[in-house]
Amino acid sequence: MATSAASSVVRCLQLLTVAAVLAGAAAGGGLSTSFYSKKCPDVQSIVRAGVASAVAAEKRMGASILRMFFHDCFVNGCDASILLDDTATFTGEKNAGPNANSVRGYEVIDAIKARVEASCNATVSCADILALAARDAVNLLGGPSWTVYLGRRDARTAMQSDANANLPGPGSSLATLVTMFGNKGLSARDMTALSGAHTVGQARCATFRNRIYNDANINATFASLRQQTCPQAGGDAALAPIDVQTPEAFDNAYYKNLMARQGLFHSDQELFNGGSQDALVKKYSGNAAMFAADFAKAMVRMGAISPLTATQGEVRLDCRKVN
Repeated sequence: MATSAASSVVRCLQLLTVAAVLAGAAAGGGLSTSFYSKKCPDVQSIVRAGVASAVAAEKRMGASILRMFFHDCFVNGCDASILLDDTATFTGEKNAGPNANSVRGYEVIDAIKARVEASCNATVSCADILALAARDAVNLLGGPSWTVYLGRRDARTAMQSDANANLPGPGSSLATLVTMFGNKGLSARDMTALSGAHTVGQARCATFRNRIYNDANINATFASLRQQTCPQAGGDAALAPIDVQTPEAFDNAYYKNLMARQGLFHSDQELFNGGSQDALVKKYSGNAAMFAADFAKAMVRMGAISPLTATQGEVRLDCRKVN
């Protein structure tokens, strides 16, 4: 009984430590859980309803919104710069290599923003809407939920070159992934957990062609299956599910796929290829709850990457253009 009590105390302290770390990371960026509690108390329910409607119409949209948030945060922080259209004074991120003909769902964020504006004019940033939408998208597909820290403001500019330089590609090595995530203050464990986002969504043939025709560490049957709709030449836009098992469910099947050498991207399979992340991939493949918890914590940390706060940036009225 004494041992049980001691274990309970240790567990309690562990939970308090995790909470303190997460709160400290977010608070350090000037974010808060109660930022809109008085100014726009209905914002979270409005965003949730908008995402729910979009995902009900097309489940793939949940993965698209999650990916949009990742691509926003990794380029100069979570500042909604990815949402800006090109102007006469800057070429934005939408047509950068990793985003062009790939990132989608802008119209979903536009529709949610319009509803938020109708409820609380000039109050909620596009950056915060995207952060909330990503959380809700994951949860609506069966994944975890988490507390989103709020108070981000929107960037007044965007640079295509920054998107090209800061987003890891599908051919990345494990060393490159660890470095690129580390540059954003995220650990190797965060990187492996966040990569689990590839348990949902689809990918274009052009992004995995080299993997299915040239990589040696790939299941032959899986490679053959993907080759049926992704020829060696042409067909760049042909889609395939990233997770061959449960492509519309946010679960831990992604890690099981890696152990079976069925990672769709070269960068995915790098997580289970005799390297430093093999043991963690094994753990996540056999423990869905561990993956869900780590993913949620990593999303909070990613959401705290270099936010604009206080008087920095602005609160856009239209997510596609500066005020």
